[in-house]
Amino acid sequence: MSVTTVDATSSHILDNPAWAALTGPHAHFAERIGRAARYHQDVAPFHAVSDEDDPRAWADLARLVGPGGTAAVRGVTEAPDGWEVVSLGHGVQLVDTSLRAEPDPEAVRLGPQDVPQILDLIARTEPGPYRRRTVEMGTYLGIRHRGRLIALAGERLRPPGWTEISAVCTDPDHRGRGLATRLVRAVAAGIKERGEHPFLHAAAANTNAIRLYESIGFTLRCRTVFSLVRHTGAAALERTA
Repeated sequence: MSVTTVDATSSHILDNPAWAALTGPHAHFAERIGRAARYHQDVAPFHAVSDEDDPRAWADLARLVGPGGTAAVRGVTEAPDGWEVVSLGHGVQLVDTSLRAEPDPEAVRLGPQDVPQILDLIARTEPGPYRRRTVEMGTYLGIRHRGRLIALAGERLRPPGWTEISAVCTDPDHRGRGLATRLVRAVAAGIKERGEHPFLHAAAANTNAIRLYESIGFTLRCRTVFSLVRHTGAAALERTA
């Protein structure tokens, strides 16, 4: 697959988007100890440290998750002392460079009352992690057919000045109609209306999705790794001032 990278040196905040969101626009969803933070577990499964090379940040994360606790973090391939990598997932981060954003007349705003249908669609399509209160992270839009939710897209991480488009999925019986593209454009319209920039993540192996996103105006910014790490309790790190 051929991909084009984009110079995003001015967008370094996206190097650690969960931390930027949890200490910024999503601070009200955060549990934080010093240099480590995580979303409330019924909102999202993500954790973040201020600097993955700072032992003090990992010590704070250890306190946050407790002995034997796990953390879903970005950009870590080798765990520091006192931690082990449980699993790795390779992904890509794409940013909007020429997306045509526009509202969709069939798209409806989804809320807490729609969570059962959202979770049902998520379970059938597996676009990524979604929790009971994820819908509160931003605007989620859906398209229904005969009362049933058949397509979904919404807003997840919100580092200052940026909003991630996530949970893009379509019922298998209704694919091939461009519903996902329409919802991505509609969600992006709301993001741009606030003066923010859309970005998104995709699994590196999902080349079809990456091609689709590139075809509608997203450009690869970087490749990344998503890791699940476990605090082993060994070689416990002492926090230093």
